[in-house]
Amino acid sequence: MSLSARLRDLLASGHAQDMHLLDGDGLHHERPADAVEAAVLVAITDRDRPGVILTQRPETMRKHAGQVAFPGGRMDPDDADLFAAALREAEEEVALPRDQVDLIGATDPYRTITGYKVTPIIGVVPPDLPLVANAEEVAAIFEAPLDFLLDPANHATNTLNFNGRTRTYYEIFWGDRRIWGATAAMIVNLSRRIAWHG
Repeated sequence: MSLSARLRDLLASGHAQDMHLLDGDGLHHERPADAVEAAVLVAITDRDRPGVILTQRPETMRKHAGQVAFPGGRMDPDDADLFAAALREAEEEVALPRDQVDLIGATDPYRTITGYKVTPIIGVVPPDLPLVANAEEVAAIFEAPLDFLLDPANHATNTLNFNGRTRTYYEIFWGDRRIWGATAAMIVNLSRRIAWHG
């Protein structure tokens, strides 16, 4: 079975009737009611050990400086849908050609305390595409193994104090990369949505 077919089957079936999905940052009453629609591309490389393409934001960015993220961003008026938004953003941020993405489907939206409703769009891409970082938005592009990211044993929890409240969040360490916040939460959700075994 191809990687794309396997992912489609897993996404369609899920793997736990009682799975607990993370729906967003912070407390419900603190998140804006009118969220801005956004999408990220979970680009999975079609290789023997599939990987996930991730970016690291520049330290100079006004928001989320230095954080690891999926390529993506807010939906523009010209985007036909969230799939188009994810493809456009990935092309703008890392020069990932839209016609190289085999779209699998959308998975569980995640609401951020900054006012976004982010929908992860899963797609399969050829390995070793010549990606190029948009220097204004991306400091580095890297690939982490899908099996590592989706392994619950690698999902650590931590806490921070934000606006006088203690918040619990997930973080995943891949080499010297720290994946945390909304990106880690979306990975945790994906690991609960599909049962991936190598």
